[in-house]
Amino acid sequence: MEPSAREPLVRKTRSSYRTFTESAGKRLDKEYLRSLHNKRLYLAVFAAVLGNFNFGFALVYPSPVIPALEAHPSPALRLNQHMASWFGSVFTLGAAVGGLSAMLLNDRLGRKLSIMFSALPSAVGYALMAGAQGIGMLLLGRVLTGYAGGVTSASIPVYISEISHAGVRGMLGACPQLMAVLGSLVLYALGKYLGLVLDWRWLAVAGEVPVLTMIILLCFMPNSPRFLLSQGKDDEALRSLCWLRGKDTDYAREYEQIKDSVRKQSQRVSCAEIKDPFIYKPILIAVGMRFLQQLSGVTCVLVYLQSIFKKTSVILKPEYDAALVGLVRLFSVAIAAVSMDKAGRKILLFVSAGVMLVSNLTMGLYIHFVPASQNGTIANKTLVSSANLPAEPTNYITLIPLLATMFFIMGYAMGWGPITWLLMSEILPLKARGVASGLCVVVSWLTAFTLTRFFLWVVEVFGLEVPFLFFAVICTGNVLFTGCCVPETKGRSLEQIEAFFRTGRRSFMR
Repeated sequence: MEPSAREPLVRKTRSSYRTFTESAGKRLDKEYLRSLHNKRLYLAVFAAVLGNFNFGFALVYPSPVIPALEAHPSPALRLNQHMASWFGSVFTLGAAVGGLSAMLLNDRLGRKLSIMFSALPSAVGYALMAGAQGIGMLLLGRVLTGYAGGVTSASIPVYISEISHAGVRGMLGACPQLMAVLGSLVLYALGKYLGLVLDWRWLAVAGEVPVLTMIILLCFMPNSPRFLLSQGKDDEALRSLCWLRGKDTDYAREYEQIKDSVRKQSQRVSCAEIKDPFIYKPILIAVGMRFLQQLSGVTCVLVYLQSIFKKTSVILKPEYDAALVGLVRLFSVAIAAVSMDKAGRKILLFVSAGVMLVSNLTMGLYIHFVPASQNGTIANKTLVSSANLPAEPTNYITLIPLLATMFFIMGYAMGWGPITWLLMSEILPLKARGVASGLCVVVSWLTAFTLTRFFLWVVEVFGLEVPFLFFAVICTGNVLFTGCCVPETKGRSLEQIEAFFRTGRRSFMR
């Protein structure tokens, strides 16, 4: 084709992506966003993120349960250091398998049905832990609840991103992390009041409640319009968008934009297309963020939180410290949800990584330089089997590990917690979204499994300060990765973000 013949085609292609760059288009979009009714959208998001509430609840389940099982009178249920590390880490192994299966489920069943499917292994897992007669039942229950968490981790952010509009996608994209934090906080609170030797079983019973509520509510919620269009169900996709936006809005215009984007893509990504920068660049960014997020140490801190606090003997009791950290985490995610659509994603990622860096460095240096006689630590190389260690502090300097942990969780919850999940669902191209989101979850939870599995061993061999100093180094990498690789997606439609990666033109992102 001659250059003169190609130019009109190029201009036509570029103009098709220029949905949000013309002044008239911007005006129409602002008017459209103001006209939307979000009540049904919020209800659909709430129904979905109950899966994240369950995920947060199940993730930190070992925190109050491990001390109780270490002192259990029955040898069949009593945990030693080796089994405690498996009990804490095997959840993440199940989550990795769940993320792997979500690569298939997301594209076969759809986002909504994948979330609903996760209720089955979750319910069975809690039942096994509630009625456990041996450690094997406990571990299997942890694997099944982890598997459910892996499926929801890959499906819920994609579902929310695809049903939301640009005006509230940042706020709603933080809701999965917000509900996961709330689930963890509820677990800590229940652990405080159900913390007797046998009452840990009731924590597993309580975990069944959000699972059942989620599956009932989701029965009445629509599927993702983008997924329905990719399956050729145009009429159902239009009805879904109408339900989410309101009948008296100009939802038909948004529907045509989504349909035009879906039409440009085949249903599934092929092996040959992986070489296309439009496909592999956003996948590498999403996978890299999930990898770095877990390497920063958040899962280790959350799973072994009470043991760490018992180890450093802060002023409050470990269970109170855990609940306090949970409140800080909840507050910080709420701040991120409110500010994400105003301040932008990248600035929050920078602040988040910086706070985590300082916090981990402070924790590591404190443990290394403060003598055991001052920090109340009896044995700096044991976290498990610490039920008999004295927890009374000898000095107010023991506030340092509590404050450092609180700031670490605050920093994580303001950026690298919610935004990595949101960006994963925003930047992945539609044709690879189901598979790539599952890949991100697999990488994330395999990394988390490795860390949680060997965390106790590293502490025993090298001391508690070594993992925290390692986490500090990783947080430095988080800052560099954000500056070099992460695009700003604030206020952009999913179609506009895809256009940026497809063409490499930053004008689509402004």
